[in-house]
Amino acid sequence: MSTATYTVKGMTCGHCVSSVKEEVGEVAGVTGVEVDLATGLLTVESAAPVEESQIVAAVEAAGYEVAHQS
Repeated sequence: MSTATYTVKGMTCGHCVSSVKEEVGEVAGVTGVEVDLATGLLTVESAAPVEESQIVAAVEAAGYEVAHQS
């Protein structure tokens, strides 16, 4: 199991959180997605590491920006 954390910029409401969760959840290999609106933290769980570029693309498809990965 692999866990990666990202900071997402631009989310302001529950709909934002839902959009990010939906897009990231569709990335192949992702098994769990948690988003904290207050901190902007996106936690992605997967069976094996997922390419950061796939997560960034999914966040951008939802209309937001990844500030950095931790």
